[in-house]
Amino acid sequence: MKDNDTNRLSRLTAILTQLQTRRLLTARTLADKFGVSVRTIYRDIKSLEQAGVPIISEEGRGYSLMEGYRLPPLMFTEAQANALITAEQLVLKNKDTSFIKDYTEAIEKIKAVLKYNLQDNANLLSERTRFDQNNYLERNSNSLSELQFALTNFRIVKIEYTNEQKITTIRNIEPFALLSTENWLLVAYCRLRNEFRFFRLDRIKKLEILMDTFEPHKMTLQEYFERYH
Repeated sequence: MKDNDTNRLSRLTAILTQLQTRRLLTARTLADKFGVSVRTIYRDIKSLEQAGVPIISEEGRGYSLMEGYRLPPLMFTEAQANALITAEQLVLKNKDTSFIKDYTEAIEKIKAVLKYNLQDNANLLSERTRFDQNNYLERNSNSLSELQFALTNFRIVKIEYTNEQKITTIRNIEPFALLSTENWLLVAYCRLRNEFRFFRLDRIKKLEILMDTFEPHKMTLQEYFERYH
């Protein structure tokens, strides 16, 4: 996700939050708040409308949400909530403190309307995702969303994995954390090796989330690094 994409995602989220907390907002007010043009706000409002948000446009006055509308828990699937949390981790690397503050507050309001089990999962994912660097390289994996689900729901994952030596093995793993370096890395307890291992997502050839669950590992990500590295 590039900076422009992250900025727009955070702005759309913040606009929706603003519309929920204020009765009427003009495009100019929103443009000034987010430091963009009025035309950009027009495009953002249209994007929210296309996403199903019932925005009422009052000519000459501004925008408001339909009476009685609130962002319901069912608006976000778990995968969508996880995507927002992942974007939050990207935002936290931004050097502009005000930008971080605005986005963090918006995310907290979104978490507040999630179902309780999704709130717990979202908070767990926040704690277990880390970005050490991100060079916005070409996409090279497609299993992040599934692994986020397995991590937060403590589900065992069966993978077909090819290591650096081009040796392919079938393993059952217990996802623990996700790290973003030059490639996405999964930290997981490997039942084949009986220890924690790093797995590059682009080397996972096949993946199946099993119905079996595992006992949550009682440590934070920082405690993991202190204990094993």
